[in-house]
This record gives sequence, C-alpha cells and structure tokens, in this order.
Amino acid sequence: MTRYLIMQKASAIYLLMLGLSFASDAKEALTDEQQLGKLLYEDENLSLNRNQSCSSCHSLKPEPKQNTFPKRVSVFIDRDNVKKGTAVSLGSIPDATGALNAPSVGYAAFSPLFLWNDEEGLYVGGQFWNGRASDLTEQAKGPLLNPVEMAMPSEWSVVSRLKENGKYQKLFWQVYGINLAAVPYINNKQLNVITPAAVTETYHHMAKAISAFEQSPVFNKFTSKFDYVLANMTEFSQIEKEGLALFNDETKGNCAACHISEVSIDEDGDVIPPMFTDFTYDNIGLPRNVKIPKNPEPDSGLGGRSDIAALDPDGNEIGKHKVMSLRNIALTAPYGHNGVFTTLEQIVHFYNTRDTLGWVPDNQDSGFATLGWPDPEISQNVNHDELGNLGLVIDEEKAIVAFMKTLTDDYPKWGKDRRVPPGTPSPFPEVKPPGH
Repeated sequence: MTRYLIMQKASAIYLLMLGLSFASDAKEALTDEQQLGKLLYEDENLSLNRNQSCSSCHSLKPEPKQNTFPKRVSVFIDRDNVKKGTAVSLGSIPDATGALNAPSVGYAAFSPLFLWNDEEGLYVGGQFWNGRASDLTEQAKGPLLNPVEMAMPSEWSVVSRLKENGKYQKLFWQVYGINLAAVPYINNKQLNVITPAAVTETYHHMAKAISAFEQSPVFNKFTSKFDYVLANMTEFSQIEKEGLALFNDETKGNCAACHISEVSIDEDGDVIPPMFTDFTYDNIGLPRNVKIPKNPEPDSGLGGRSDIAALDPDGNEIGKHKVMSLRNIALTAPYGHNGVFTTLEQIVHFYNTRDTLGWVPDNQDSGFATLGWPDPEISQNVNHDELGNLGLVIDEEKAIVAFMKTLTDDYPKWGKDRRVPPGTPSPFPEVKPPGH
C-alpha cells in the first residue's frame, strides 16, 4: 500500500470516528479488569513500607509544564527523576535504589513476546531493559518482589495485602471468580511453608489485571502531532520535515535503522502507526553514569541474564539493552538505560559524535558532552555501524530533535493548531496492542 493510500485510509478512519465522538478530552471507558488493574497500579499498600506503587516510577500524573509543551502531558515515568535530573528511582526501603533508569510504560504493550529471531539473528521483544519478562503480565510481577523497588518478601505477602482491601475482595470475584477471602493469610509461622496454589493463582491474576490496564488507551493514545500528520490532518513545520528526512536518511541520521518510522498494515488492512522501535537490543556505547548513588557496577543487560549467558558462551549479548520507543521521548528525561544523558539534545549529540568529539573521564567532568565523551561502560559489542560518527552539523541535530518532539501525545492540548483543536480525538482509535 502506498503512503498516499495509507493517508487516505487514515483520513477516512478519522472522519468516520469524528462523526461518532468529538467530546473534549474524551476517554474510552475501562473494562472491569482494567479498572481493577488501575487500582492495583496505584496501590502503595502493595509495597513493604506501604509507600510505593507502580505509579511511583511510572506516574499517571501529567509531567511538569515545559516551554515547548505548556500543557501538561502524562508519559508514565518517574516524575521526581524528571524534576531533579536523577537517573534512578527510590524504592520502598529508605535510600534503596537500583542501577537502571525507569523507562516509560507508554506503548510498552506493543512489544512482542521475547524471542530469538532466526531470520535477523537477534533477540526481539519482551519487557524490562534486558527483556527478562516475556510479556506485560510477567513484567508486572517483578517490581513487587524486587528488594530495591517495592520490596515485598513473597507473593504470599502481596496476596495477604490484597485481602485487606474490601474492593479487591469484590473485584477479584467479579472479574476472575477468585474468592480472596478463602485464600490463606500469611503470618510469620508460615514463612517456610509451601505457598498454596490459590496464592500463586491470585498473584498471577493480579499481574494480569495490571497488564490489562497497561493495554488500555490510557497508555496508548496515538495523539501526537506525528499521528495527526500521518492522518493528513495537519502538517510538519519546515524544521520538523528536515528532521524527519534526516531521521530516515540511511547515509546520515539513520535513526530509523532501529527506531522504525514506517507505518504497517495489519491483517485486516488497518493502519498501524509506527512505535519508533524495532524492539531489539543494542550496546550503543553508553558512558557509565557515576552520579548514580553508590556508583554500582554497570548493568550487563541482555547478556547478563543467566539464561541468555548459557546460550551465549562468547558473550555476544553482553552490554545490550532494549531499544525503547521514542514516543513521548521529549518528556522522558533522563535518557539511556542508566540515565547518563540529561537532555534530548545531549543524547542526539552523543549518537552523532560519540567516536569523534574527544574524551573526558566521566559524566561529572565539565567538558562532558561538549569537549568529549567517556569510554563506554561496557566496551564489548559496541555498535559502530549505525552510530558514533553520523556527520551531522549542529543545525541538523536540532532538526532531528524538533522532529522527535512531534512524537509527544496530547497534541490537541499543547499544539495550538487550529486544524487540530482541543478535544480532537485520536485518528487511530481502533489500534490495539497485539492479541487484544
């Protein structure tokens, strides 16, 4: 299907939908399962000290206002990291932090199941920076038991917290037919007792509900300027056009080599807007972030997983982290799996000049990002084919940044575009995550 026909189809979808709904800030109703997932997602009582939830690191609240985005936008990251420029999030236990920057949950539902792609010869999909969770349900199980995140000691202890909430008693029965009242409550004498099957079942369905919420339109809006341009409802500015051309240029910017910018068509012939990722894993030569508390050893990424290491005796996957979506990238600082870059301009400059700018010892040096870059935190498997010496001039870097800002959702709110006034619904309301 040509790009012109895709534009026609997208516009037709929009016009049909426009006749059905044009309410300001209209929101699609959540299912009962998603409503349960939202309650769980925001519940601080499911952490050891009753002070941490999924929303603590992946906030549902809009980000603070910025000059280029005067209207606040929700992008599902740790708001404290954005405000303070910190790289890692605090956990339930005082002063406990991990070594990785919490990524946005926005559009994470579109990541395929983790698998080895024989045709491409690489790993694809999954959740977390190292893909250790195959899907969103498995991902939702992890943070509750992580000792530097929500820090609960066991699945049983989490389920016991669920039993304390009368809403959960009602909703687990209504949605899943699970009688929480009949699930045993844990106490200290039971710590060494085999976990009852009912606990395992309940914990799985708790994660399933959170996953269902993350698959809802709350996290998958398709309301960026890019989406409205794709639907032929508005146009890019000149600098945004130049940025897109450079983004796609295989001889210069080449961003689209990993951050796919082309639409796809599903089996029903519907337009699927790009996710701006190929869901693979790469070592881009990121410098160590010595500002992370206690300066932990760099995370080995995909190759640091014991299951992958067993299949990879030569260490070809060490240092590789997931290629995340660029949707909402302008509001999700800091950048990189270790949060070493504080601005979008900085990380674009790194991609362009990593191998040519010069050298500084670490990211606390006054010349960081202006006079040079530190050595890669993991020198094994660094990608030298697609980045590091792109040959862009400063104005071209600025154009790419300008284009990436068009990937920010809620354009009708912040765009000040008479062609897309406040209240304009998404041009792609029917796009659902795979399998849903």
